[in-house]
Amino acid sequence: MMMLNYSQSLPHLHTVPSSSPARLSTRILPPNNYSPQLYSLHSSVSFSSSSSSSLKLSSQSFHHAPFNLNAKPNHKWGLKVMCSKSEPLKVMISGAPASGKGTQCEMIVKKFGLVHVSTGDLLRAEVAAGTEIGNKAKDYMNSGRLVPDEIVTAMVKARLMQKDAKENGWLLDGYPRSFAQAQSLEEMKIRPDIYIVLDVPDEILVDRCVGRRLDPVTGKIYHITYFPPENEEIKERLVKRPDDTEEKVKSRLQIYKQNAEAILSTYLDILKKIDGNRPKEAIFKEVESLLLCVKENEETEKLAKVSGSEKRLILGQHRASLSQESWRGIPTRLNNIPHSREIREYFYNDVLQATARAINAGKTRLKVKINIPELNPEMDVYRIGTLMELVRTVALSFADDGKRVKVCVQGSMGEGALVGMPLQLAGTRKILEFMDWGEYGARDAFIRIGSIGAKEVDEQDDMYILVAPQNAVGNCIIDDLKAMTDAAGARPVVLVNPRLKDVPSSSGIMQIMGREKRLEYAASFEICYFFRLLYYAGTQYPIMGALRMSYPYTYELYKRIDESPGKEKYESLASFSKRPTGEEINDAFEGKDRSKVKKASGFWGLLSGIF
Repeated sequence: MMMLNYSQSLPHLHTVPSSSPARLSTRILPPNNYSPQLYSLHSSVSFSSSSSSSLKLSSQSFHHAPFNLNAKPNHKWGLKVMCSKSEPLKVMISGAPASGKGTQCEMIVKKFGLVHVSTGDLLRAEVAAGTEIGNKAKDYMNSGRLVPDEIVTAMVKARLMQKDAKENGWLLDGYPRSFAQAQSLEEMKIRPDIYIVLDVPDEILVDRCVGRRLDPVTGKIYHITYFPPENEEIKERLVKRPDDTEEKVKSRLQIYKQNAEAILSTYLDILKKIDGNRPKEAIFKEVESLLLCVKENEETEKLAKVSGSEKRLILGQHRASLSQESWRGIPTRLNNIPHSREIREYFYNDVLQATARAINAGKTRLKVKINIPELNPEMDVYRIGTLMELVRTVALSFADDGKRVKVCVQGSMGEGALVGMPLQLAGTRKILEFMDWGEYGARDAFIRIGSIGAKEVDEQDDMYILVAPQNAVGNCIIDDLKAMTDAAGARPVVLVNPRLKDVPSSSGIMQIMGREKRLEYAASFEICYFFRLLYYAGTQYPIMGALRMSYPYTYELYKRIDESPGKEKYESLASFSKRPTGEEINDAFEGKDRSKVKKASGFWGLLSGIF
């Protein structure tokens, strides 16, 4: 049975690190009192100071209407939330023999500081210590019998109840192994936050086991092909485990599969299956992304459970956006344009959260790539207004945190269409200048409008947002862009919907001279947000699915499903540690095994030029 893996990257409330005070408090701070220890909650919230001791919360209503460049954003103060200490992670990991589970356990423990709990280690420790449970287990082991489930489960429970596991979290390695063991843990209220399964094809597992060798001196494991010993001396003393024969390995795999399938029903809602036939670093990057997502989900859920007037005041109208269970996923009816304000605000906030996470993580060269119909000015130039709204949302949010943001458009685009310049950018600087940036002095004080180039970099700037920088015939923006980023140094530069592929001029000079270096520089920007609808090649209808990435999480592939006339949903299909190719998307839609060699074929190999 094939299980597709995925991780949900939800619009999250930004919370402080786990070292924060174990309490919840709110503060109203003016933007210039920005503190790096506090993060902002931006959910279309406005405040009234008519009462000296209370706050009045009003939520901006969502309605079906075109974009409004003069809509007045509510950005006088930032709502700062200090969240309580994170709950420790509780993780179960499963995988067949030679799936690489041990390696991933080591990397997880090193990164997250979890207590590694292995039943084999527990049995040996209990027996050596002469405990009551250990003596019972020893009697069974000495007589060649299997240790009963109740004894093993009791050992596991006792270990998980110890102080270090309760404070630091735990990683339960390879247990439970049967449905009865899983149910015993459930009865004891021992349940993980996530159940990770490493999925590796049988032929790969057999090859790994048969070629595995043990160094009896150091206990180190080698493989005659993939991980040979360092020298001949070690090679000479290597031994093969008696159960690492092809026949015995296949038998062990069959037993593992039967047990694993029986367990799935218990943990189906928290199951994350990961492609284990990759380099260990690529596997761990996906594991790390999943665990970070779990930690953030727990923070938002914990915040929503805070009792008292603060919870009612702050979260009463925003519970839906803070809960994994009520997250509605990707909005539907995305081919209906103009999009409703609710849909536009969803994407604005989605982009904002990903960008803020990336900048908080120290990233400085970022790009946002989002192409819903409403944000594709190549189809209708009027849609540039939706892009302006997106830029305004992101810029005002960072301004609320006290950052001085410069929003830049290439060239002097306020004067109309210029020869050799991208048509859809014509006049956008004037649009930005005419837009409503709030009533509280954000414009000029915290937000300034500029152009792309080194001369626009000022000492007081904290970050730069560049609106759709793109090359045009006879005008390559990359040189100006590089000069600007060099001058900006370590300050964040965010490109929103860049198009930096070289466009040849009539003489072909732009296409040839320095092209390799230009493209290398363009590729140096890291994607912090990606969203693209998927169609059959050469069409714009119907929508077949969507591909989404929100930093630091994986690329998520969704399939659009018609439930009934007028109703649809997006169902998670697969996840990828890096942006998938059209070939990989095709295989995911057809249910093919990603680990096997593929040939480009099918409709999805030519997905609207997105790859």
